[in-house]
Amino acid sequence: MRYALLLNSAEPADGVVPQEAITQMQEAFGTYGEALEEAGVLVAAEVLTSTSAATTVTLRNGSLQIQDGPLSDTKEALGGVFVIDVPDLDAALMWAERCPGAQYGVIEVRAAATSFVAGSWN
Repeated sequence: MRYALLLNSAEPADGVVPQEAITQMQEAFGTYGEALEEAGVLVAAEVLTSTSAATTVTLRNGSLQIQDGPLSDTKEALGGVFVIDVPDLDAALMWAERCPGAQYGVIEVRAAATSFVAGSWN
């Protein structure tokens, strides 16, 4: 079953986090990604740009609205996502526990209700 590990954390201003800390975080996430790949469970992994680079699109009653910025203004932002394919929630939680993002913020674990694979929804 596929699960999304949604990484949410406070979004610091540019230049606030020292380069050494950024390098350590990159190394930790690299090691984590390699472990997911070696276990054969990694489907996708993405680091997202900051919310200041987001664009929000809505279509209501035939009217398209495009707005610069995120959907909502919150203290924590979605910073990345790992999609994994594991047997059950317990396995997904084990991988969430190992994720370096748990040290910096919150990881929301959500099961996929359905997946688009090989041209169809399963």
